[in-house]
Amino acid sequence: MQQFQFEYKNLEQLRKELEKIRQWCKVKVTSNILFLIYSESTDDKQIEKICGTIKEELPSAQYAGCSSNGNIASGHIANAPITIVCSVFEYISTKVEVLQYELSDESANDVAARLIRFVDMNPWVKAVQLLVTIRGMSMTNFCEALYPLRGGVQIFGGGAFNPDINNDTACVFSSAGKCDSHSVAFILYGGNDLNVMSMHITGWKPLGRWFKVTKARGGILYELDGRPAYEAYYKYLNIQNNEHFFRNTLEFPFLFQLHGIDILRAPIASNPDGSLTMTSDMAEDVIAKIAYGDPHTILDRVRRDCQAVRQFQPEIIQVFSCAGRRTFWGQSEISKETLPFQTIAPTSGFYTSSEFLRTDGHVNQHNVTLVIAAMREGGVSESEAIAFEMQDESFSGKVSMINRLATFIEAATSELREANEKLALAAVTDGLTGLYNRAEIQKRIVAKCDEEDGRFSLVMIDIDNFKFVNDTYGHAEGDNVIIGLSNRIKDVVRELAPAASAGRWGGEEFMILLPNFSEESAEFFAEKLRKSFAYSTFPSVGQGTISLGVTVFRPGESPDSICIRVDNALYSAKRGGKNRVVAL
Repeated sequence: MQQFQFEYKNLEQLRKELEKIRQWCKVKVTSNILFLIYSESTDDKQIEKICGTIKEELPSAQYAGCSSNGNIASGHIANAPITIVCSVFEYISTKVEVLQYELSDESANDVAARLIRFVDMNPWVKAVQLLVTIRGMSMTNFCEALYPLRGGVQIFGGGAFNPDINNDTACVFSSAGKCDSHSVAFILYGGNDLNVMSMHITGWKPLGRWFKVTKARGGILYELDGRPAYEAYYKYLNIQNNEHFFRNTLEFPFLFQLHGIDILRAPIASNPDGSLTMTSDMAEDVIAKIAYGDPHTILDRVRRDCQAVRQFQPEIIQVFSCAGRRTFWGQSEISKETLPFQTIAPTSGFYTSSEFLRTDGHVNQHNVTLVIAAMREGGVSESEAIAFEMQDESFSGKVSMINRLATFIEAATSELREANEKLALAAVTDGLTGLYNRAEIQKRIVAKCDEEDGRFSLVMIDIDNFKFVNDTYGHAEGDNVIIGLSNRIKDVVRELAPAASAGRWGGEEFMILLPNFSEESAEFFAEKLRKSFAYSTFPSVGQGTISLGVTVFRPGESPDSICIRVDNALYSAKRGGKNRVVAL
């Protein structure tokens, strides 16, 4: 595989570059020629002239491209507004095919189905690159509709954009279609000798507390934890709702898990009602954290993943990088995260409105992310190790301090969360036994009585002759008996009723709520517990016994009524000779 990259200046210069490619192909065996054209201009007339010239000079070549927020050539951000990348495939078995379809919310499922059918009919397909216009539509349905695509087929690519980040105008074009503002172009790669790997890189670190998305519609995030979403940025980061909002929040996108991987979403605007316009959809009930963009972490991640790419020994590398990363780094620094790939293989790409990557069958729409696709014809050479170079960067002490502070905040937040969880648990549990306390078990009984289809039983327990144990052997030994019974309760609950709620009712009395238990099942449970405790032996006391009352909930009755009845059942067991189960 051979690649030619150049920045477009004019048609005369383009013809000279195409002549060089034609002459190279004459002395080589070639199977496919593919041009990828990335343009910061959305001038369809200029794009058509470029595409027409390629078709005229190299009629067998295929091409595809889109508008962009900037282009990447030889690992650098390009100076010229249009970059042209020509890949010449040399293995006869390698196949490349370009498709293009109009895309909208209404046609998304049909377009996905057409691609799936094409891939099913062409088993040579190993990877699909997509270039797509996304502004004005949700990509969620489209991504989900691609899930049935044959397993093992990789999907990667980017959303067309505009050099003005606030301008929605964008276009996609290809040799299979026209220059269109609502379209998707698919470039399909495959063949026995073509190898492809793809990955994504974020580098943003989660920071602080979790938020729950309580209201969202498509790309509009309305509420977090029931409050206007903007408040999270104002309260925790003091980010003002002004002309600098987008740039300031780029350092702090939301991070959440989707299909088992980290996904970033950045707000691009704050609206008068306190909602946020996001770069892509966020679903309700998602649990997200604000993440922090740190140059050290980003470049460390690039360094690590470059090693994996180096071992793959690619011949070309494609990069689809979010326009938000370009804004985050700035024009003079942005190439630091793409140049290392150039030391491995020719690297090109563009700055996108979204990045796409298939992981474990799911096509995920990313933001503020680098998607990398590497290709190679033929096998790995054991004798020729590919070099990899990456300069050690030194940043200001302030950045390093912020990085350490972010780590400190994350650790402190985690410790605080654990402490709160312990406090919450302590508020509902009995300190001696670890079972629920009386207030909590009462609350659960009341809740079950209030359910329309409530069906449950209660088991009430009392330790026989407990006053004698305390008076004879002391309260410490009495506590040991109480703990011993609570352990038997936990064992039997674990074995027979994992959904049960068991609590200490007071002193030596216990209450167990058994959801969906009939009276017969509850009696069986109680008898199992009675026998289990009867086999327990305590060093001073020896063996002990318990009495148990059982009753089943009667629809419409009050919590007091069922509690009185189970207490009467327990009293009957005590009066009847103890060490027995009575049901009422």
